[in-house]
Amino acid sequence: MKILLIEDSKFQRIANERALLRAGYSVIHAGDGDEGLRSARENNPDLILLDMMLPKLSGLDVLRALKGDIRLKHIPIMVLSGLGQGNEAKLLEEGAAAFLVKSEKSLENNSAILIQAIEGILRGTETEREPPIHPVHRLGN
Repeated sequence: MKILLIEDSKFQRIANERALLRAGYSVIHAGDGDEGLRSARENNPDLILLDMMLPKLSGLDVLRALKGDIRLKHIPIMVLSGLGQGNEAKLLEEGAAAFLVKSEKSLENNSAILIQAIEGILRGTETEREPPIHPVHRLGN
């Protein structure tokens, strides 16, 4: 499974990439919104992890562009945000599959939450059951 990680924080990107690689996923990363959108179009990943606070093109703009693209709208997108749960409903309305609150503290030690959420989303897209529950988790607390 190929995951696109769109994250501008080097620390967050490295911690998440390590966790994903340990879990057996192939990881592509992008450091800003423009690069992330371009990479999604070029690589057609199985899942996208999307930070909301990105340079060049915001995470919300990337989410909208991905969900508005007929070739990419099927890709589940997990939003990683430090903004808290206040934005959860809006992001889920915009098409996010899940919302996870991130923190700079101990991300690598809390990677199980991230991997569990990813596996739940991917299982939901592989089977044609009811839509997956939209979990809200806190990472790194």
